[in-house]
Amino acid sequence: MRIRIAYDTRYVYDRPARAIGQVLRVTPRSNDAQYISNWRVELDVDEAVREGEDAFGNLTQTFFTTRPAPHLTISISGEVETTDTHGVLTGVIERLPPEAFLRITPLTQVNAELREFAREVAGAGDKDCLGRLHGLLNAVHREVRFDTEATQTATTAEEAFAKRRGVCQDLSHIFIGCARALDIPARYVSGHLVRFDAVEQQASHAWAEAMVPGLGWVGFDVANDVCPSETHVRVAAGFDYLSAAPVRGVRTGGGVEALSVKLAVADLAQQQTQGQTSA
Repeated sequence: MRIRIAYDTRYVYDRPARAIGQVLRVTPRSNDAQYISNWRVELDVDEAVREGEDAFGNLTQTFFTTRPAPHLTISISGEVETTDTHGVLTGVIERLPPEAFLRITPLTQVNAELREFAREVAGAGDKDCLGRLHGLLNAVHREVRFDTEATQTATTAEEAFAKRRGVCQDLSHIFIGCARALDIPARYVSGHLVRFDAVEQQASHAWAEAMVPGLGWVGFDVANDVCPSETHVRVAAGFDYLSAAPVRGVRTGGGVEALSVKLAVADLAQQQTQGQTSA
């Protein structure tokens, strides 16, 4: 599948910000499931952008400006060719051993209720690891309703599970916390998803990956109850949302901030077919 992505994040301040610093994790790497044919990241501030890589192997762009700025727009565009590997991830640069992703973080910490839930839905310990993870995938998807109004970016796995509501970030955190409670390394992935019902989207997507003996890292899209396929574009990975967030930064001044996002993720073949039909 050939996927085109156009993504604008715009911040408007009610008075100019005196300084802004940002770390972006918005540029995907090629792997055996995806090939990045072209990709651009542009800012509307006149500052040099430093290209780099974080501890997880994610590509980063970093910038800092001390010029008064009434607004900031981050524009991303590119095309990616994808292949369905049935969720199995290969050809990826790994900077940390799998055991590092057993680490508990505030967003993925699990209480006694979630630990018991993980043990019940994943099955007995002698069941194969992949089967246990699919059981966990199905159960979290079934138990927690997708709801864009119920949580925020700082909501923890425990809080989202208590509400039985959340978005892809929350469902991924619950899955990751439960997997780690079962001594299975798991990590958070940010990326994009082709939706055949809509090109325009409100936000990027998120899913989880877990280490399966004999297979390596395998993806689990809990929000959709599937393993990632050719419809998914993998951008960044980390312990949780905070270490894989597309944009993180600080600013001085600026007053009240208004954030708007425009995102379009399209299958080019489908767009061409629709264009021929309408013509």
